[in-house]
Amino acid sequence: MKKKFAIVTVLALCLTMLAGCGAASSSSQAAQSTAASSTAASSAASTSGYSTSVEDIKANGKLIIGLDDTFAPMGFHDESGELVGFDIDLAKAVCAEMGIDAEFKSIDWDAKELELTSGNIDCIWNGMSMTAERQESMALSQPYLNNKIVIMTAEGCTVAAKEDLANYNIGIQAGSAALEAVQADDIYSTIEGKITEYPTYDEVILDMQAGRLDCMIIDEVYGSYKNAKLDNAYGVADVDFGDDLYAIGFRKGDTELRDAVNDAINALIANGKAAEISNTWFGADIVVKQ
Repeated sequence: MKKKFAIVTVLALCLTMLAGCGAASSSSQAAQSTAASSTAASSAASTSGYSTSVEDIKANGKLIIGLDDTFAPMGFHDESGELVGFDIDLAKAVCAEMGIDAEFKSIDWDAKELELTSGNIDCIWNGMSMTAERQESMALSQPYLNNKIVIMTAEGCTVAAKEDLANYNIGIQAGSAALEAVQADDIYSTIEGKITEYPTYDEVILDMQAGRLDCMIIDEVYGSYKNAKLDNAYGVADVDFGDDLYAIGFRKGDTELRDAVNDAINALIANGKAAEISNTWFGADIVVKQ
């Protein structure tokens, strides 16, 4: 009796252990399945809300445009809070030509490429200069506007040559094409200690007005616009840091979307709409023709 009982007990224990192993295996498979589903969902979430093809952009019905919304006259808020500017009007016209809407999204200009590559925006369109570095990291549109990096001076500040900048306190926007142009110039090593970087050019101008800066190195388009608003309070030096072509930045692989935008810009140049927008903001047609 005891022997039979022992055999039954052993069999019962074996069955219990087998059931436990089966449950563990099922739990492991379930966990792996859940993890895989979670990864897939995470991957899908990370790519949702933006597209890389023209077809998907048109299906969404909009182009999400990243910009620094303090950069007058390219894109900024007027007295009533409305987003206005040359780039705003041109982007709306381009999107209308493509049969979609333009959606504008304010971004941190220093993080513009991260905003683009992470899919938060479809392009960067805001007086962005066509630098060699950006040509490597992005798919740039054709140049659509020519600009210049100029030196604007407060009263009593004379800059006849770049070397004169070493005598003054200089303001410039961080991450701007102006800063890149200055850093690429041979003069940079002698004036680096005199330069203060600001998040925006509006803050540069405030410190110019307060007398904390003697001059600023700035995009001509923006500087001239702001200076006119200030009754031409600042002079413009005869020396500058060269031409500055503006382009629109797309993700490196989004050449199809870039080409579609180029086609729309060229259509607006051909029908005179681009010149009309330029004359509204600059009093002249300064759009680059291809």
